[in-house]
Amino acid sequence: MAETELKRINKYLSEVGYCSRREADKLIDAGRVTINGVVPEMGTKIAPNDVVAVDGKEIKNTKEEFVYLAFNKPIGIVCTTDTSVEKDNIIDFINYPKRIFPIGRLDKPSEGLILLTDDGDIVNKILRASNNHEKEYIVTVDKPISQTFIERMAGGIYLEDLKKTTKKCKVEKLGTYKFKIILTQGLNRQIRRMCDYLNYEVQTLKRVRIMNIKLDVPIGQHRELTEDEFKILSEHISNSSKEYKPQKGKRKNK
Repeated sequence: MAETELKRINKYLSEVGYCSRREADKLIDAGRVTINGVVPEMGTKIAPNDVVAVDGKEIKNTKEEFVYLAFNKPIGIVCTTDTSVEKDNIIDFINYPKRIFPIGRLDKPSEGLILLTDDGDIVNKILRASNNHEKEYIVTVDKPISQTFIERMAGGIYLEDLKKTTKKCKVEKLGTYKFKIILTQGLNRQIRRMCDYLNYEVQTLKRVRIMNIKLDVPIGQHRELTEDEFKILSEHISNSSKEYKPQKGKRKNK
């Protein structure tokens, strides 16, 4: 069989909308995925007629169209697809009729914009930190904001526990206790860690934009991306991978 007809198992699970490649790797590593009844090794490739199953249930490519949602996550909701472990998970909260998963994370004490989809390929392109995709946040802290704080946040801070220095970013003071910050990287709890380094404590944190997608729905509600939003989003990520091609004709027209 030609090599071009073979496909990595994690890519297959991503393309059919079961989960992202990252989540697929976790499932494979846990031994929950089988190919023709056999647990595969990481990186195994499948042929068109192979039977892929997760937890014994066959996963077929029955998709007709992808869905892309913009959701205003409330505080207290966890961005996980593991509904059996976390009762306050994002999937049960939205209760969407199709299987979807979040693109990236927004921690439990934070609120605001997060994108969800069943298009596994687009997830990987957006999550690649090297693509410099902008994410904008509005943050309030526990004491008056100084000019030194703004300059230090914008210039990059070394986070000892992560052994990394944050990239330079845009920071603007909006009020005595409030500022806007635009990041192009997604380190774990990055803004909270940066503020803590400067002896500030985050009181509220809201994400209001991801690339060209702006937060414009009430808290706890979601909407589908518009055609224009999706077109611009596709242009933003078109150079994220040589393999990526926008899924034309496979999204809902709203």
